[in-house]
Amino acid sequence: MEDNITSKQNKGGRKLKKNPAIFRYSISLNEEENNRFRSLFQQSGMKVMAHFITACVFQKTIKTVKIDVSAMDYHVRLTNLYGQFRSVGINYNQVVKIMYHNFSEKKAAAYLFKLEKQTIEMVKLIQEIIHLTQEFETKHLK
Repeated sequence: MEDNITSKQNKGGRKLKKNPAIFRYSISLNEEENNRFRSLFQQSGMKVMAHFITACVFQKTIKTVKIDVSAMDYHVRLTNLYGQFRSVGINYNQVVKIMYHNFSEKKAAAYLFKLEKQTIEMVKLIQEIIHLTQEFETKHLK
């Protein structure tokens, strides 16, 4: 009966791998080579250095991702500015409705004339933003 109990007990620990990596190699790099190796590893986006080394040794494709922080920042700010222009357009429609509802036609027309001038200035600003964006894309994103 005791033999039955001992044979059913689990030894514990991690399960063994089917194909364990048991062979190890060592290389030495000078400072310049080490810096270059580390920069290539960081650009690859891999999390494990051993996987990166085996990919290099067996000439597997290694992806490198370069993130341009200034381009991302420009894109985020441009997106926020676009959202603000949309809200201005919504407010513009609401103001026009309220003006015609609360003021006389002459007074509403006078205020709308001032609003039109501001709108023309905003259109010029938008055109300048579009021009600067195209210039930024040609210089920095290609």
